[in-house]
Amino acid sequence: MKEELTELWLKTRAIRNRQKDIEKIKSMINSTEINVQVAKEIKINENTATLIFREIYESIRQLGDAKWGLLGYEPLNHEVSMEILKDLDIKDRMKLNFLERFKKTRHDINYRGFRATIPQTEEILDFWNKCGEDILKILKREVS
Repeated sequence: MKEELTELWLKTRAIRNRQKDIEKIKSMINSTEINVQVAKEIKINENTATLIFREIYESIRQLGDAKWGLLGYEPLNHEVSMEILKDLDIKDRMKLNFLERFKKTRHDINYRGFRATIPQTEEILDFWNKCGEDILKILKREVS
């Protein structure tokens, strides 16, 4: 993460300094893995798409929170949680550009009463399968 951006977010209170808590970070990573595994076991249909989308989104966001935690910060909004993931060196790095759209979709679901469509849910699951696993590997390596 660019130092200038981190400083700006500190000043605007989008992040705050926190003591690095490795056990909490490990717990977040473990929770993410379990939640994604359960969400992926649910059959996608019109009734379950929103639940699956939201759970995968929250898992991705939680990985961003874990990354910030490794740097000694706590994010205070979803934007910074997702933005930190864009700096990670993963195989399918171009897909990280989808994070902003996922954030908007999740916002519409939570605050505007929208329902996720089956294609939107399939897309976030595809993102997880192509990028989420890579992000997990990076964070596990950094936490050990």
